[in-house]
Amino acid sequence: MGAFSLPQFLAKLRGGLVSPMALHRMGVLGMNARNINYIARYNDRDKYPIVDDKLSTKRAAKRSGIPTPELIAAFETQPSRSQVLKVIEPLWQFVVKPARGSGGKGILVVVGRDGDKYRKPSGAEVTAQDILRHVSNITSGLYSLGGKPDRVMVEALVDFDPVFDNYSFEGVPDIRVIVFRGFPVMAMLRCSTHDSDGKANLHQGAVGVGIDLATGRSCHAVQRGLRINRHPDTEMPFGKLQVPGWRDLVRLAASCYEMTGLGYLGCDIVLDRRRGPLLLEANARPGLAIQVANGVGLAGRLQHIERFDLEQLEKNVEERVSYSMRQFAASRTLR
Repeated sequence: MGAFSLPQFLAKLRGGLVSPMALHRMGVLGMNARNINYIARYNDRDKYPIVDDKLSTKRAAKRSGIPTPELIAAFETQPSRSQVLKVIEPLWQFVVKPARGSGGKGILVVVGRDGDKYRKPSGAEVTAQDILRHVSNITSGLYSLGGKPDRVMVEALVDFDPVFDNYSFEGVPDIRVIVFRGFPVMAMLRCSTHDSDGKANLHQGAVGVGIDLATGRSCHAVQRGLRINRHPDTEMPFGKLQVPGWRDLVRLAASCYEMTGLGYLGCDIVLDRRRGPLLLEANARPGLAIQVANGVGLAGRLQHIERFDLEQLEKNVEERVSYSMRQFAASRTLR
């Protein structure tokens, strides 16, 4: 979340200092409570490899029938120069990423080329040599969790839905959905900006837009912890934004509960023009900035699900989605 803690973010949003008691009353989930009460309690560590490695996530998603961006190539070990060049030579657009990267680090997005020069979303050009160097940095573990040697993935660039053309700048927006015990509980759209270099990471300057679970409509938007009404680069107002095919997207997120076996997770989803919602990655330790994007705390929603009996927890995906859409509508007050 950048240089600010969650309480500082909320204080900035609400225009003043916020006491710990006030944060509690607002239902704000803090880092310690998240780690102890939800991640440690509901996420078995033997399930972490499914989501900590994007190649493993992609393979698990395929087994579960969950669509993901097309994988062009994967290098299990340090590839040779000729191997990398053979893969990228015929490509006009592609994404190079580490399998075990985190926080958007190490992701190189190419949106076009001019001869032997490749163009990033910002318009900056890179050469094949630059890409080879980037691949070497990935395999050496520069971007991976714990700095361990990593694998390289080359994916097709998502042809994202044109509904977001003016809501994101120099990159592909994604939707983060928090899923708890199989129930979607909160969602936000992350819109890239010039500051974020085309990446949808809030700590790098992307915009977080809270999305009403019931309707898929925007209900709140922030950048660097401050509430905004328009995209900083395109000047597009967020007030009328609605995510198309919303129920299908939320259903995909809820299905990740069965796919991963994790009780508390974040699902990052992109909307492709032709294929619809695609799972980009899943996260066993999703950040807390989604509360800032929505202007609402997570604690009350999580506690509501924790009170469920066994019969309620045995609902299928469709039933869980329907319940969450009713219960966690932006205008609804939890009981």
